[in-house]
Amino acid sequence: MSPQWKSLDPRSLPGHLARRLQQLAVALFNQEVAELGLTPVQYSALHAICQQPGIDQKTLAQSISYDAATIGGVIDRLEARGLVLRSMSPQDRRVRLISPTDEGLRILKAVIPRVLTTQERLLEPLSAAERQELMRLMALIIEAQAELSSTPARD
Repeated sequence: MSPQWKSLDPRSLPGHLARRLQQLAVALFNQEVAELGLTPVQYSALHAICQQPGIDQKTLAQSISYDAATIGGVIDRLEARGLVLRSMSPQDRRVRLISPTDEGLRILKAVIPRVLTTQERLLEPLSAAERQELMRLMALIIEAQAELSSTPARD
């Protein structure tokens, strides 16, 4: 094996930095949102459900770039808290449609300012121009590598 690995600092690798940024984003989210009891994925799912009442599970998973096989557990937890309801599709009895409850809408309304605060805190060290550039570059990488994702976003 080449001695090159001895001089390789993981902190200089973009994948390592992306993982660390994700850790920070989740930690900030948890600080702001913990008392409302939502995880980042639960928030994303609830937000999509409130935007599209009656959305089906597969479409929900695609809309938040989440694995279709495991989105059911996220919905189960939201349903157990009384934030969403599932109903049978009139067109296909195998399909369950998901809609927000009044409590789900109330929680979403309460969480949105906290999510915005989280985003502001995450980007706080950057100037406005740097924030725009970071967002542009992240979107560029994600779009260019979309075929590698097991959970591609659906716009």
